[in-house]
Amino acid sequence: MNAKYLSLNVESRVATVLLNRHDKGNALSPDVLGELGDLFEHLDSRPDVSVIILTGGEKMFSAGFDLDFLKTVRKGANEAFTALFHRAYRAIMFCSQPVIAAVGGPAMAGGFDLTLMCDIRYASERAKFSQREITLSLTPILDPLWRVIGLGAAKEWALTGKIIDAREAFRLGYVSQVFPEGTVVEKVTAIAREMASYDRTCLMETKRLSIDLLHNSLDGSLRIQEWLFRTYVGSEDNHSRIDSLLEKIRASKKKQSPASTETF
Repeated sequence: MNAKYLSLNVESRVATVLLNRHDKGNALSPDVLGELGDLFEHLDSRPDVSVIILTGGEKMFSAGFDLDFLKTVRKGANEAFTALFHRAYRAIMFCSQPVIAAVGGPAMAGGFDLTLMCDIRYASERAKFSQREITLSLTPILDPLWRVIGLGAAKEWALTGKIIDAREAFRLGYVSQVFPEGTVVEKVTAIAREMASYDRTCLMETKRLSIDLLHNSLDGSLRIQEWLFRTYVGSEDNHSRIDSLLEKIRASKKKQSPASTETF
């Protein structure tokens, strides 16, 4: 599909989506939001894609709302603009494949929300995060933020509009790892390629489970996980991957002690 403000690269079953409005800090205009919704709905149906990376590059993730456009929005006629945002959010969050945010720089307001919709977030040392909506007399998104960092921290971020550096975001569990400046896209690509080597359906079922379990009782979640495990254990692919792992273990043990024999 053609897009003006996004670029797409698919390689080794990893789709990399790059926000490509750098002259405007990757600000989220209606056109950008429309393209995000379209592209993620497209990727959802692609069998050659197992993992998706969303990034703005190494300098800036997204400055958030396009303020020039936002000034033109009127309260009584804001439905279409609001719908564009939430269509993009839902297309990312409920995309079948795991989506990883590679955050190389600031992710503010709506840009922060894009990272929030991703399944995993990795950051550069120069990354910064903030829910700046409150400073613009707008209500920020608390759900799913509170599910990620806890209700107390989520309320502080939402009510103060404070700017969070990468280390603080890591401490609170918002990002999974912080990489040196200028390396986050490279590091995340390596992680995504490793993930994409796994069974695609297992990845998708695990993501779906992570969403569904929020609405289930503990007993219900355990029953779903039992059913999913039973669906895959003993499969041909399961056996093939076990054989491969055992070969690696045996080879490693032979290097450590060539004369020894091992049983498993």
